[in-house]
Amino acid sequence: MRVTRQTLAKLLAAVFVFNLVVMGVGAWYSTANAPPIPDDVTGPDGETVVTDEQIREGKVAFQRDGLMNHGSILGNGAYFGEDFTAQALDSKVQYMREYYARERHDSSFEDLNEDERAAVESRVERELDASMGGSESVEYSAAEVYAHKQVRQDYVERYHEGSAEHGVPAQMIDSQEEAERFADFAMWTAWIAHTDRPGTDHTYTNNWPYAPDAGNTPTAGTMTWSVIAMVLLVAGAGIGVWLYKSVKLPEPETKGVSVPKPSELSVTPSQRAATRFVPVAALLFVGQVFLGGLLAHYYIERGDFFGLNELLGIDILSLLPFALAKTYHLDLGILWIATMWLGAGLFLPPLLTGHEPSNQKRYVNALLGALLVVVVGGFAGVWLGAQGYIDGELWWIIGNEGLEYLEVGRLWQFGLLGGFGLWAVLVARGFKPLLDREAPYGLAHMILYAGGSIALLFTAGMFYTPQTNIVTTEFWRWWVVHMWVEGAFEFFILAIVALTLVSMNLLSRRSAEKAVAFEALFVMGSGVIGVSHHYWWVGQPDIWLPLGSVFSTLELIPLVLILFEAINEYRALATSGTEFPYKLPFMFIIASGVWNFVGAGVLGFFINLPLVNYYEHGTYLTVGHAHAAMFGAFGFLALGMATYMLRLTVKPDRWGETNLRRAFWLWNVGLAVMVFVSVLPVGFLQLEAAFTQNYAFSRSLAFYDSGIIQTLFWARLPGDTLLILGTVVFAYDVVKKRFVVRSVDSDASDESTPVSERVLGGDD
Repeated sequence: MRVTRQTLAKLLAAVFVFNLVVMGVGAWYSTANAPPIPDDVTGPDGETVVTDEQIREGKVAFQRDGLMNHGSILGNGAYFGEDFTAQALDSKVQYMREYYARERHDSSFEDLNEDERAAVESRVERELDASMGGSESVEYSAAEVYAHKQVRQDYVERYHEGSAEHGVPAQMIDSQEEAERFADFAMWTAWIAHTDRPGTDHTYTNNWPYAPDAGNTPTAGTMTWSVIAMVLLVAGAGIGVWLYKSVKLPEPETKGVSVPKPSELSVTPSQRAATRFVPVAALLFVGQVFLGGLLAHYYIERGDFFGLNELLGIDILSLLPFALAKTYHLDLGILWIATMWLGAGLFLPPLLTGHEPSNQKRYVNALLGALLVVVVGGFAGVWLGAQGYIDGELWWIIGNEGLEYLEVGRLWQFGLLGGFGLWAVLVARGFKPLLDREAPYGLAHMILYAGGSIALLFTAGMFYTPQTNIVTTEFWRWWVVHMWVEGAFEFFILAIVALTLVSMNLLSRRSAEKAVAFEALFVMGSGVIGVSHHYWWVGQPDIWLPLGSVFSTLELIPLVLILFEAINEYRALATSGTEFPYKLPFMFIIASGVWNFVGAGVLGFFINLPLVNYYEHGTYLTVGHAHAAMFGAFGFLALGMATYMLRLTVKPDRWGETNLRRAFWLWNVGLAVMVFVSVLPVGFLQLEAAFTQNYAFSRSLAFYDSGIIQTLFWARLPGDTLLILGTVVFAYDVVKKRFVVRSVDSDASDESTPVSERVLGGDD
């Protein structure tokens, strides 16, 4: 089967419009059907227990104090602490049981006989099941009032006074009143988790979390769509293989191809400036992996670090609490990858066009400077905001917005958005000779579309404030996080890899355009609406269950295609001979494709089966999926592009690959050990604990402190050590290579090169 680039471009445009319509309607429908925040909650005697304003103030405290990077809410966030929704629901059940045990039998619940316990348990379950949803007043029973007040007291003791055994520093929440408001917010999420959505027989959260004592078990729809998803999973794999075999797409070929050597290519001033992004990203990467090691160790010693507290008198928990370290770890991960991608996007245009726009070097340096200002400002704001040094409404503007992956204040987010805009302008300037002569579906256009979509999706993070309903907030947050990863980032990968293969003369430009358009069609077609698998348990309407099941499963198709591409790239590498100068960058690109399939494909699709995800949501299985997909896929691609940039710019007689190869294998082995020896086994045991007991237990301190889990946490240490060593070796080598970069001739800014002559000359 043969398809033209024009046909693929039209299909891609149609898919984009279809996605826009579906998600636009979904945004309206989801906002209209978000769980209500009652005007007030009263007790049986008319006493006001909590108001809507207090619940919203609790969400503000939750974000301002960075609690989403300590524990999770509705399953989303960090996994160090409890899931606040599940813990609040479980505490509500236990305190209600205690209330009725005292009221009826003047005894604790544990001291009741079997029949008495059963009667109390039945009473509590019926009471929770009878709770009615509404936007006006909700009436608690006396037992619910008692439970709510007890949870408030617990939250004051833990999150205001501090709890070293839970890894919570003193004054994590500044005041007793704010801790009580946070409890009100957590209890509201517990309320929507046990209260039926009007007109249905299940709760607002589709009966999540699993809490049989509260009557929460998987719905029939969860089981039905799991079966359908399994059928589609097999079909999707088959379709992916069939498409790969049926559609005639070009493959990289090194045999008999004249590959331009680095010494044959000139280095322009802007390219040399673009290489400065690499050591900056490497240093950010070093900071990220060291923080990752600290975070992993926090699961073992929650209030200490190898005895340094006692030995040096340093209070690690107060100096760098888990929530703050996790915030920096996540943001650094995004930043170092994005920094390398930005550098690659600025490096490639002169290589393919031979064109150096006037003052391009100056603008590239300005972009790097602006990036550093945003990083330093954003990180300082996070610390100042989380420590309570920013008063009033400014805390989320210049401080810590407090949502996972979108922690930095809104001002710094606008700064990042402006940086993407400047980057797009600079890339367009560099690609101008190619943009002027190619069709709108050409490679240069694809790079701009991919970069533009990253910036466009980032604007979804501007559609809420700290006072917005958390369910609506999570809807828009996942637009940014998921659509970046499963849509825009994948699109960017395809375009960058294609451009790189063209610059190596392993693919013709028109052939690469066809391959990118074909694979992007399936990436965008499945990945955008696939965001809906994040909406199943967070209070969104039921429609997202079938949509998420279908489109998340269809995301396997482009991953199968990308895996085959990686296999064929490996074959090309194996037959490249000793003279092929780009073996090492090629190895990173291949590793990216393989880890993408393992992390996003194998692990991603396992945890995205609705029935598995119901029990797994917010466990270590997600940690394994996230690390393999984020670092394995996007990180290795960024590192491959950095290696390619260095290969072309370092003086040929000073080029050495030994340290870079060491880093490559340290990373691959370290990631495999971390994921398969430690993280995934913890996740499977967590899944078993959730299934056999309840979800709250699987996220409890009792589970984490059990012997086998602590052993598995220690087993992560070798993998983490290898990852840290690989990063340090890489950073050392990158900084060293910056001192042996080739000189540039500013007067030769528009000289043609073997690459630009071929690309602009209609190479096929």
